[in-house]
Amino acid sequence: MQGQDIALLLKLAIQDGPRLQSKDLAESLCISPSEVSKALKRCVEADLLYIAGPEKRVNRSALMEFLSHGLKYVFPPRRGSMVRGVLTAASAEPLKSRFLEDREPPAVWPYAEGKVRGISLAPLYKGAPKAALQDPKFYGVLALCDAIRSGRARERNLAIELLEKEINV
Repeated sequence: MQGQDIALLLKLAIQDGPRLQSKDLAESLCISPSEVSKALKRCVEADLLYIAGPEKRVNRSALMEFLSHGLKYVFPPRRGSMVRGVLTAASAEPLKSRFLEDREPPAVWPYAEGKVRGISLAPLYKGAPKAALQDPKFYGVLALCDAIRSGRARERNLAIELLEKEINV
């Protein structure tokens, strides 16, 4: 599995409208169409995705199980120095408003066009900050995944609960 595989599964799980074609997925995730094709194959092999013709169905319960129990081990949080970027984890909504502010700098994905300075947290994949800024709902689920990867127990537990609601398990 790669980070963009998780992003692809999340994008498919939260979509409301018509089915997304591979080229639309590539554009919305800020990855190439060939990366989407490879990610789809890996997700099918892992039994996290079923494809029948143009229909792509996420195995939501298996995805939630993986996110809850395996995400922080497969994609451990890599923190860095103070950078300009985009808020993530418990520093971003939907978690930010649910916790009291602490005195620590916020967690951010490094991104040149970001508007906040904080401690860098490597995103699941390179295009995550740009893709998240284009889609608020997608941004929220990526931030929840980062809270699962890097948060304290209370943050992780609430992130799992909110993520279950977002992907309709």
